[in-house]
Amino acid sequence: MDNLLNFKLKIWRQKNNIEIGKFKTYKVYNISPNSSFLEMLDIVNNNIITSKKEDPISFDHDCREGICGMCSLYINGRAHGPDSLTTTCQVYMRNFINNETIWIEPWRATSFPIIKDLIVDRSSFDRIIMSGGFISVNTFGNTVDGNNILISKDDAEKSFNAASCIGCGACVASCKNGSAMLFVSSKIAHLSMLPQGKIERKKRVLNMVNKMDEEGFGSCTNTKTCETECPKGISTEHISILNKEYILSFF
Repeated sequence: MDNLLNFKLKIWRQKNNIEIGKFKTYKVYNISPNSSFLEMLDIVNNNIITSKKEDPISFDHDCREGICGMCSLYINGRAHGPDSLTTTCQVYMRNFINNETIWIEPWRATSFPIIKDLIVDRSSFDRIIMSGGFISVNTFGNTVDGNNILISKDDAEKSFNAASCIGCGACVASCKNGSAMLFVSSKIAHLSMLPQGKIERKKRVLNMVNKMDEEGFGSCTNTKTCETECPKGISTEHISILNKEYILSFF
């Protein structure tokens, strides 16, 4: 049987985006090392609900398979926790030391206002996508063979790598400027590399960059923290592609 673990948790509690929040201490016992981080938080919430002394801790989650990006948390000063290329829901308690104190807080960025506790409002990302992160080519009901339009293997792989962004916001939260350049560049890059996305590439990059600025995200200063903390390993090379697309859009 695996040795069970005990932890002291310092969790950010905040009722809404108006009231001032603070860290509150919780102790949790007999946690299996094979429990995921979110399962551990579920246990904490079960204890809180049983005690009936306060509201359970609010945190985002959905697929719990590292796909949706909803589980975004800052854990011990790192986006998504101690492991690289891993989302919070894929972090397991065996990565922590028995009786360790774990600090848990939400994303800290002006463009991601706190809703409650560990949940932030990332709808600014949605508005950036709405401004240009799509193609206007009618594909509904007009299915064609996958090889109908020839695309080089190199372009296809680069586009797929860019499209692997899950929009979690770790790049913004870890950037000292609160920049969304990695997120925006991944969306622009994966569409501009494909024939279907080239039709409106100039309009797309202008609209998305303008919307990014309008939403209050900071500028990029090439510290590459975003690449380091991105759970999908999105490369900052895509920011170079964005800059190139942006300059070309004026010609």
